[in-house]
Amino acid sequence: MNHKAGIACATVLTATALAAPAAWAQGAVDRDQSGPYISGSYGGYKAHGGEFEDENDLFGAALGYQFNPFFAAEAEYIDFGNFGDDNVEGQLKGIGVGAIGRLPLTDSFGVYGKVGVLASAFDVDAFNESETYDEVTPFVGAGVDFRVTPKLTAFAEYNRYSVDVEEEDFNGQVTNSGPEFDTGRVGLKYQF
Repeated sequence: MNHKAGIACATVLTATALAAPAAWAQGAVDRDQSGPYISGSYGGYKAHGGEFEDENDLFGAALGYQFNPFFAAEAEYIDFGNFGDDNVEGQLKGIGVGAIGRLPLTDSFGVYGKVGVLASAFDVDAFNESETYDEVTPFVGAGVDFRVTPKLTAFAEYNRYSVDVEEEDFNGQVTNSGPEFDTGRVGLKYQF
């Protein structure tokens, strides 16, 4: 390649590199702020209180609707998997329904808060006894999101869930009313 062709090639590549962020930003601004979405997430959790104090994997899948840049509603399936030790083992799965209030800080970045309820099935094997708790309990959360493309958004969030356990079911050996689960996770959201 001769000198003039090299300069022309470098000019085109430089112009493309400089123009791409502006084009992406324009696409982000033009994006419709409302509509249905799906999301998937993966993370970890820590169960607090009583005998439940280990970490494990968490998977979530959600279907939601973004009404405007500030508000969304969401239904989510959450699987906490199996956890515990030799004396106490548990398995928790549930459906969460929540409202999300979002504050956009830029065209692509925002922070949000979440409140809702979790309808859960909590299977507990403790001290040679087994119980299943079907409960509806509140949860709260907060997160940040970043728009990767006009339709794809990455997010990271923290949530706290609480599940009731009856102390008398385990001969008084469970000393709290139920564990609280602190979760941290990341995920992707696709808006239609």
